[in-house]
Amino acid sequence: MLITICTVYVDDYECVTFGLMWLQGFRYKMRSVYAHFPINVAVTENNTVVDIRNFLGEKFTRQVRMLPGVTFVASKDVKDEFILEGTDIELVSRSGVNAICCCVSCNSSLM
Repeated sequence: MLITICTVYVDDYECVTFGLMWLQGFRYKMRSVYAHFPINVAVTENNTVVDIRNFLGEKFTRQVRMLPGVTFVASKDVKDEFILEGTDIELVSRSGVNAICCCVSCNSSLM
């Protein structure tokens, strides 16, 4: 049985740096988890647009645009982990939900 899960850890609040100033911000961590088809995630347009390819083996490319003030970067330490950062908690969490909602598979026999 193939199960693909994307989770957001909403309890991980940390300081976010923007240039030389320190601003209090929010950081959400998201991981792509797969069992058979490796999911390819590409970040473009200055870390504001996310392209999700090969989700459940499909050829269709899903594109998610982050809300204003939110950046989406790949983690350097952990494979398939992505970090959403921004100063507004609502925009950061809504951007994470938009990324999750584009990968919901309806009318499927996966579960």
